[in-house]
Amino acid sequence: MPPPTGHDSWRTYLHEVIFEADTPAGKTFDVILLISILLSVFAVLLESVNEIRIEHYFLLRSAEWVFTGLFTVEYLLRLFCVRRPLKYAFSFFGIVDLLAILPTYLSLFFVGTQALIVIRALRLLRVFRVFKLVRYVGEASVLMEAMRASRAKITVFLVAVLSIILIVGSSMYLIEGGQPESGFTSIPASIYWTIVTMTTVGFGDITPQTLAGKTLASAVMILGYGIIAVPTGIVTAELSTARRKTITTQSCPVCAREGHDVDATHCKFCGAKL
Repeated sequence: MPPPTGHDSWRTYLHEVIFEADTPAGKTFDVILLISILLSVFAVLLESVNEIRIEHYFLLRSAEWVFTGLFTVEYLLRLFCVRRPLKYAFSFFGIVDLLAILPTYLSLFFVGTQALIVIRALRLLRVFRVFKLVRYVGEASVLMEAMRASRAKITVFLVAVLSIILIVGSSMYLIEGGQPESGFTSIPASIYWTIVTMTTVGFGDITPQTLAGKTLASAVMILGYGIIAVPTGIVTAELSTARRKTITTQSCPVCAREGHDVDATHCKFCGAKL
């Protein structure tokens, strides 16, 4: 791309470098960004180890401020590149980008908040665009479409499960309530046991003591295996009918949304020209 000569040209050029991976400059920028994110997260992990923090505290803190400074500049450039900064700021990646730098600044006023910068790991989702894994981006869109299509069915399923949990929990309290050593001291405690048992986790901190309680527990365990398979079947059925289409990783210069069709000339979300 030729060197920019005006304000709009600079904005267009920076948008292609920062938001796109189609050009060598854009790909280089994103690769460097991902490496920086990995190093910054690694520094936070090291700082959480007491021995390393004591011996290399100044080095780790200095590195953290350097990374935060770089990510702050990058965040401001992203806002400058798009024509609707507020729209990007409140988008998923916009919020993640902001959360990636806020904890370090908040640590000046609140001790310990710098540990929250592991949120930066979410920014590694950009790796799909960097390495042009369009196929995986397309498959992700199919999965999201299937999840949206099965939302109503899953909601009904969850309501049914919650009803069963409430009924079983209340029943176990009636059965085992006279046995304090069993742990069923209240209906909420019995509901907790029901959830743990139905999800096949089985902590074992609360166990039925009576024959009736053990019988009901056995039924709940068997029911749990069947319940686990239901949402999987719902989503799988929707996946088989979800519409598959080829998309690109091109980013809209106005709303910064991705996932456009290969032959698209305008953004399907805001109508801006691509």
